Amino acid sequence: MFKVDVRGQEWAIKAMNCPGAMLLFGSRPRSYKELPMRLAEPSPLHRDELPGTLHGLLRVRIVTQDDAHIFCTEEQIQDEIRAVVAYARYLYELFGMTASAELATRPDNKLGTDEQWDRTEAALKTALELNEIPHTIAVGEGAFYGPKIDLHMEDALGRKWQMGTIQLDSQMPSRFGLKYTGPDNQEHDLYVVHRALYGSFERFIGILIEHYGGAFPFWLAPVQIRFVPVSDDHAERAEAVAVRIREAGYRVEVDSSDETVGKRIRNAQVEKIPFTVVFGERESKESLAVRARGGEQSNPSLAELLETLASLRDEAG
Repeated sequence: MFKVDVRGQEWAIKAMNCPGAMLLFGSRPRSYKELPMRLAEPSPLHRDELPGTLHGLLRVRIVTQDDAHIFCTEEQIQDEIRAVVAYARYLYELFGMTASAELATRPDNKLGTDEQWDRTEAALKTALELNEIPHTIAVGEGAFYGPKIDLHMEDALGRKWQMGTIQLDSQMPSRFGLKYTGPDNQEHDLYVVHRALYGSFERFIGILIEHYGGAFPFWLAPVQIRFVPVSDDHAERAEAVAVRIREAGYRVEVDSSDETVGKRIRNAQVEKIPFTVVFGERESKESLAVRARGGEQSNPSLAELLETLASLRDEAG
């Protein structure tokens, strides 16, 4: 907890989203017809990490977590966890990344009975097996309120970092007094699936940068095309063509700085921008001097360049 003193009273800055989700669910009576109820809350959270453990984007004190809480019945657990695991796989594959799975089981300071933990651990293990996901067991590494599936990725030095997590919990709903009304008109206990698939946007971006070595695929690159006018006389025409590409939905810059043409081209290569367009006297909408990040050079028309960009964008699905 990140604790601060405010006029002699100790406060803790928000460290987790879970209590808010519990209070929202419990704000009025709930029927089985409303379940599963899926609540998402990407939110900044605060952790009092020791100064010596801070590590760039990979370990910070303020994290933005893509959090969600899925309230469901015991019968719905498998379908919900299976859907979350499948979505995690889809999400990572979108970036060309893979994660290793770890099933973390009951810790010594657990809440609840062994029978409850037997059910929740078995549900997570079954979800991994049904999705044919290889995994290891981390004995005693679960959260105090429930077991979890932790998804790990490696950085450029081969160090493992926890990214996503999928947790199954029957304790927190119980401690908040949460129930749902079943078809028998009686109150029943419910379960919560806690899930964060990026884990934190900061850490995911850090791993993503290392994964691509800064050479992001075209659809993800912050700047997709950079125009380099040969001189100030060509800057206005270069901007006019860049506007056409920008209007088509692409991220375009025009570098009209005072540096030499060679230096500006070199800057674009160092920044690993997918395409650099050198724009001089002979360039026009009918013929552009295009340099791809890999070094290939071509002279497409503006229409042909837009076709190439569209195909690259479509590769991301």
